[in-house]
Amino acid sequence: MLTTSPAADSGADTTVPAPAEAPVDPSFAERQSRAPYVDALRSLSEIDWQRIHVPGHQARAENAPGVASIVGEQALRMDFPMLFSGVDQQTWQLVTPGRRTPIMEAQELAAEAWGASRTWFITTGASGGNHVATTVVRGLGTELVVQRSVHSSVIDGITHVGLTPHFVHGAVDAGLGCNHGVTAQQVEEALTANPASAAVYIVSPSYFGAVADIAAIADVAHRHGVPLVVDEAWGSHFGLHPGLPTNAARLGADLVVSSTHKAVGSLTQSAMIQLGHGPYAEALESLVDRVVRSYQSTSTSALLLASLDEARRHIVTHPERVAEAIASAEAVRALVKADRRFRDATPDILASPDAIANDPFKVAIDTRGAGITGGDAHFQLLRDHRIYCELSTPSALLLLVGATSPLDVDRFWTALQALPEAEIEPERPISLPPSCERAMGLDEAFFADVEVVDAAGAVGRVSADSLAAYPPGVPNVLPGEVLSADAVAFLRGTAATPTGYVRGANDPALDTFRVVAR
Repeated sequence: MLTTSPAADSGADTTVPAPAEAPVDPSFAERQSRAPYVDALRSLSEIDWQRIHVPGHQARAENAPGVASIVGEQALRMDFPMLFSGVDQQTWQLVTPGRRTPIMEAQELAAEAWGASRTWFITTGASGGNHVATTVVRGLGTELVVQRSVHSSVIDGITHVGLTPHFVHGAVDAGLGCNHGVTAQQVEEALTANPASAAVYIVSPSYFGAVADIAAIADVAHRHGVPLVVDEAWGSHFGLHPGLPTNAARLGADLVVSSTHKAVGSLTQSAMIQLGHGPYAEALESLVDRVVRSYQSTSTSALLLASLDEARRHIVTHPERVAEAIASAEAVRALVKADRRFRDATPDILASPDAIANDPFKVAIDTRGAGITGGDAHFQLLRDHRIYCELSTPSALLLLVGATSPLDVDRFWTALQALPEAEIEPERPISLPPSCERAMGLDEAFFADVEVVDAAGAVGRVSADSLAAYPPGVPNVLPGEVLSADAVAFLRGTAATPTGYVRGANDPALDTFRVVAR
């Protein structure tokens, strides 16, 4: 259990930066218009270096023409390694010894933008961020209270460091085929039943956009003397515009994993880890810093880091783009609400007991009664109209609108209306199976001797793998759980769809499964 200062136990108020809804002062706007890491990198790239160091292309397109054709010659010139560049170490002429480096300044600006006390840029995605966060939890103890519908990377992290999870099963919409979140009351009950837990680990928003009551859950965790970790991968844009929900760091979360590329627009695989405020977060800082360094590559991509700096600057300084993106998402919802065939599923999401708000950039379209399954709609939009949606279930189609990327509403709506309608409502396979029964610990099953069996023979056996329909990447089966007939059928059905993929599978079709050897 985390030891904190007496203020934590006395209920003393801690100062948290004002939420994004507060008026933006001129000095804030001026600071946020800077991108120090990007500017330093551009300055370096304009110099005619003779580069005799890694990376092997050495900034010349003729040395790697295929790579240059993918990313462009300018990207090669900006692809500097760590330690040399002067943007992440105190070297060369850009930084005076003893002063903050451009990467340090960029991270400080990100912390200010999201209302965090400290931010780390990472280049292993939110999955890597979850590995960091679970390792941090292991530094506090061996048990934790964790939402069952976390991303598979959280389960991987828990497994690798040998934590014992006490799962809280959140709300499930079996009709739409999606998991949502947990309530403060559920967390209270789990911590009371498992007092040795060292942390609480939840997801908000859910993949479909349900926003949990972070402030209430943080209060519960802190009253039990433990920090709150939030996987906010799908809410990296929260707190940056008055039309968006407030982000977790401002609401009392102690450690937050943010997948910046998902909605804010940095390059794929770039993400941030944010530290909250108050004594619990403060006590974690040194440990988080050491764990981040142990996971971060020693050859961190300057391009990924720069994209984080630039994406932060863009979304903070262009609120009009966020407003346009929100308006485009709302325009689609309005069309769906007025449509004969399709239905807006936002009320279903807000009806979930955990949801106090929803992400306006997740547009869930219910296809039940439309004469087409969500999966067929997804595939036909892709094949016939070159429109690639975020996700489909047998009952729904999910759109993700980028936070600064307004949607071409007319193009999407014309294509949606062009989808064929069957005279007889199509059969819709099971949307989401119930959790399987647990027989062994996560790490015990993951590191056990395994055997490969066919799908029929897998039913009733203990899974050695974490198996997750992807996206959303929430494990349907965990290592140590007994494979049920429903789970096997669901995973095989997912794999058989044109856009289906199951993370962790022994083979793409799931004709075989890895199970714990007898």
